[in-house]
Amino acid sequence: MIRINLLPHREEKRKARRQQFIVLAVLVSVLASLIVFLGYSIIDGYISTQDARNDFLKKEIVVLDKQLEEIKRLKEQAAALLARKQVIESLQGDRAEAVHLLNEMVKQVPEGVYLKSIKQNGRTITLNGYTQSNARVSALMRNLEASQWIEAPKLIEIKAVTVDKRRVSEFSMTATTKRPSVEEVKK
Repeated sequence: MIRINLLPHREEKRKARRQQFIVLAVLVSVLASLIVFLGYSIIDGYISTQDARNDFLKKEIVVLDKQLEEIKRLKEQAAALLARKQVIESLQGDRAEAVHLLNEMVKQVPEGVYLKSIKQNGRTITLNGYTQSNARVSALMRNLEASQWIEAPKLIEIKAVTVDKRRVSEFSMTATTKRPSVEEVKK
């Protein structure tokens, strides 16, 4: 029988397999490193792009906040101007009120009623005066109720007094002013 020594042949195959394994291990590790590097690069690119977007949004938010503050300031100024306008319009409307009130009093006070004082506090008017009879005070109250500038007359007090050796009635009443509509003023 012939003996063949296969040990060197097996040894060469082992060396070849080891070399193939080492080469494949190096290639797999290089390929894995390359994949990890590419993944890291791609993710880092996404992160830097998102950071740039975030920075842009932060800058735009600051600009919008400034614009919102400006809008708020302008709205406050507009509200202040509207308030001033309303005050001026109110003053313009009240400017002729005293003239209308005195003119209306001249029209509505019946004969035999003498006004001692007229005081106005806001919309409330206080009338003090003398009359020859209680019926004339009633006529004054009816006239004031029918007036377009005065409403809700209320008699506070009426008493008999002597003025210049004459017996008269002293009265005190209140009423409120009103602003008639444009149609009532034209009548």
